[in-house]
Parts: sequence; C-alpha cells; structure tokens
Amino acid sequence: MSNLYAGIDLGGTKVACALGSIRDGIAAQVTIPTNSWEGSQRVLERIGDAVEGLIDEVGQRPAALAMGVPGLSDLDRGVTLLLPNLPQKWAGVDVRGPLSSRFGCPLFLINDVRSATLAELTFARKEEVDTMAFFAVGTGIGGGVVIGGELRLGPLGQAGELGHQIIIPDGPLCGCGNRGCLEALASGTAIIAEAVRMLIGGECPRLHQLTGGDPAKVDAGAVAEAARGGDESMRLIYERAAYFIGIAACNVIVTIHPELVVIGGGVARAGDLLLEPIRRTVGERLKMMPPEGIRIEPSKLGGEAGMLGAIARAERAFLSAGPGS
Repeated sequence: MSNLYAGIDLGGTKVACALGSIRDGIAAQVTIPTNSWEGSQRVLERIGDAVEGLIDEVGQRPAALAMGVPGLSDLDRGVTLLLPNLPQKWAGVDVRGPLSSRFGCPLFLINDVRSATLAELTFARKEEVDTMAFFAVGTGIGGGVVIGGELRLGPLGQAGELGHQIIIPDGPLCGCGNRGCLEALASGTAIIAEAVRMLIGGECPRLHQLTGGDPAKVDAGAVAEAARGGDESMRLIYERAAYFIGIAACNVIVTIHPELVVIGGGVARAGDLLLEPIRRTVGERLKMMPPEGIRIEPSKLGGEAGMLGAIARAERAFLSAGPGS
C-alpha cells in the first residue's frame, strides 16, 4: 500500500497540489492557475494532470486524495454544493467520481479553512493542544474547531464557521445574507472598505502616500503599513477589527474552552497590530474563566497550509475508512 497521499487546495485563482504524508510532510508540490472560467470539468482535468505530474516526479501513486474547497460540499457523496467565488458556484459538481476513477483511489472533500485548521493541528501543533479554535482572517473570515484532538466537521463539514457569528444583530449586511456577522465587521474586505472611505475623505496621509491616492491600490497590507507609519485612523481600523475578533473569540472560548486560539489568514500578517488588541479584548471581556490560561497565537503555517491539511484529511479519512472502502 502506498504511504503517500495527494492534497489539493482549490482556490479562486490558483490550485495547489502536493503528494506527502503526515509523518514526512510534502514530498512534491505544484501550483497551477485555476482558470475557473473554463468550467468545473476542465478544472478537474487539469488538477488530475497536475497530480499525474507529481506521481511521475516521485514515482509513487497516492493511496487517497483529498481536496479543500472554498465553500459547502456533501462530504459523503464527494459533491460540491456551493463554492460562491467560482463561476456557476460549482453547484452539484461531482468531484469524487472523475478523480477517484482516474487514480483508482478514494477522494475526500473538506472545506478549505477546516483543512487549514487540520494542518495547524497536525503539522504545527502536533500533540501540543487538545482543544483549539482557528480564525482565518482574509478576504472573508473562516474558522475551524478542534475538540478532543479531533477536527469537528459536523454533518455538512461546516462546523466551525466562526466568521458567521452574529456580533451586532442589526449590523452591516454580510455576504451570507445575515446582518452583523464577524466577517462583515472585521474581514480584510471590511478593513479595506473603511480605509478607502477615509482615504477619499483625506484622513490618512500615509496611506495616500503609499497608494498615490488610488482606492484600487488599497489592501489590508497597505492599511497595516500606513498604521505603522503614523496614520492613527488606520491603526484604529485594525483596533476595531481586532475588537470584534476578540469578542468572537470570547464567544468560542466560553463555548468550548480551548487552550489555544490561532489567528491565521492574510490579514493576520499584520502581526501584533491585530493580535495585541485581540488579546487585550479577550483579557478584558472574558469573565467566566481565567483568560491567562488561553493562548492567542498566530498561525505557524504559511501558504502550504491548504495542501498540508488536505494531505492530513486524505490520510486520516483513508485509514479510518479502511483501504477497501
């Protein structure tokens, strides 16, 4: 039996593929453009071609595959239900059928942020934690929850949607259709929108200098750089986002009492600009248990988290189900 597993991280602009294992990490990897406009079937064909190239490189076929996808899937059937950032939303796309047939092994699906959570648990934290919450703060806000050393998926694989906690009941409209979700208040998109408003209003000279006054050039990284460069208004944007994330973290902490809360995603590259106000908010607002017993730390993984999580998903699911399943 092969001791390698294929991990695929499907994104809106690129697909990262790898062969590896929990014990040895990544043996080979490749990244290809998604070219999502070609349609789901063509994307799956090119993913298959990429995995074939990795097989040729290492000289070994995988025992199983897993794919992290940006949205909702039927995990039992291996079918995507809603990937909101891809054309046609990939509604009812059979991912398992063509790839399992091509490689003669099972394929398992997982949400992309749950995959990153699993990677953090398996490769970065190992035996370090029993219960953990993971917030991925990027364009949106995703999450994952580990309880008793196991990633909690739930019946649709959607357990741990921490970004869709309702923080302000009558708050701004969220992409999910609800109001006042954490994602609508503290995501990279929310940070950028507020920064652009202030840029147009002439309230952030350093950001104006960094972007030439062009709203299209404003991203979360530029906002963070402007905050560090003296724009008090930009620092307050991060302070506000961190406050809402801290409130959300408190909600999760009093629910599952994790020993660790991990903050990942592109916005988390701001470092202590985001992390310190989150820690301060938890320290001030958490009353039912001692906050000093709960660590709030940045993710230890970078761009390989999606692939690593998918490898872990493939290996764990395959060994749990048995090779004959």
